[in-house]
Amino acid sequence: MTAGSPFRPDVGEHATAVVVGGGVAGLVVARDLGKAGRRVTLLEASARLGGEVQRHSVAGIDLDSGAESFATKTDAIQTLATQLGLGNEIVNPDPRGAWVIQPDGTAFELPKTGLLGIPGTPMAKDVIDVIGTGAALRAEMDSLLPGPVGAKEQKLGPLVRRRMGRAVLDKLVTPVVQGVHSAHPDDLDVERVAPGLRQALLHENSLARAVRALREASPAGSAVGGIRGGTVRLVDELAADLEMYGVEVRFGARVTAYEAHSVTLDTGEQLAADTVVVALGGRDAARLDGALDDGTSQGSTGSASETGLITLATLVVRDPALDAAPRGTGVLVAPGAPGIRAKALTHATVKWDWVAERAEGRHVLRLSYSAPAVGRATSDDELRSLAIDDASRILGLSVDPASVEGFARVEWDGPYRGAGSAGREVPGVVRVGGAVAGRGLAGVVADARLKVAEILSPEV
Repeated sequence: MTAGSPFRPDVGEHATAVVVGGGVAGLVVARDLGKAGRRVTLLEASARLGGEVQRHSVAGIDLDSGAESFATKTDAIQTLATQLGLGNEIVNPDPRGAWVIQPDGTAFELPKTGLLGIPGTPMAKDVIDVIGTGAALRAEMDSLLPGPVGAKEQKLGPLVRRRMGRAVLDKLVTPVVQGVHSAHPDDLDVERVAPGLRQALLHENSLARAVRALREASPAGSAVGGIRGGTVRLVDELAADLEMYGVEVRFGARVTAYEAHSVTLDTGEQLAADTVVVALGGRDAARLDGALDDGTSQGSTGSASETGLITLATLVVRDPALDAAPRGTGVLVAPGAPGIRAKALTHATVKWDWVAERAEGRHVLRLSYSAPAVGRATSDDELRSLAIDDASRILGLSVDPASVEGFARVEWDGPYRGAGSAGREVPGVVRVGGAVAGRGLAGVVADARLKVAEILSPEV
């Protein structure tokens, strides 16, 4: 089927749109198009909306089971939340900040003036405490290098390595980036995770000064924000708006093919539309386009691959020793740290006041794991024991298994950047979501709204 397919409808008083994918990007597009008067159908393969923004209940506490915060560098989430009636519900995390555990097992507070772990002041005491004086001096040499050095690097890892040395990359940037983006800096595009960094480097002739410039240009306050009651409330309000604006939502609707003006379901049904929007993450986009068969695609006979699998283990603990917040709001773990398989721990009841209020004296710990450290073959009992052991090592105290009042396990597909991750190019098809905007909630929302504006105001 082509763009000239007979299934293309005539554009009448109300143009039509089909949105493939009910994650946050798809919800935003469907909501905004519906509000603008388009007749919108949203197709979601699963039985729920929100993608990786979900909730679960652990020991009677309703919590985010996926993304629990968002970047505040732009006002994308603030604007959306305000439009959804949640503007007054945005909250900042506790200012105590996070820690990092080094490959040798030592723990330090994360330097305050960095960007994705890149120090804005390499010779600051909190940087020297983590990487040592020699490595800090090497990082300080960044200020003597010409601006173009490393500026053409497309990936974050090589850029940091060339400007500041391996120690900064391994001991600061890697644990932060893997904790935030579930990927090594060598695999991440600079412009996707740190927009404007390379341009600032050329302007400032120093990576450290570029970091400081970007931080100074950001809104005052914390680099991340949350929503009282969980970021999942965005999904609740978006879903309510879909109903208000007459958007048709179809669950269990699995798309097998699409073109500029039509979508085909696995039932053989074809839906025609003036606009087709594919709102998927990289892995789902590649599956749909046949560029990835990890055992989950239609007709596959293989077993599901664990490549990129992310497992979240949540513990609810009653232990007064945790009241002192021994590692601030959480810990990022460098690869190779002895005896620890988790890549990060969030002390949610320290980080968010609203979680502490709901926990009523208990503590909520969220530990994240990547495959193969934890896989689908890892039983719940094994994961619970592992999470307790890792929490003890990370926090520097002994968590008594008897003090654990609740445990939950959630699995997510990690980022996929292989063949087809950005989806195939189909003239006339609009793409939003993680496949084109990355995993950050703010970036996904900003990109989705930009694409909606382009749909509603096409170039003449």
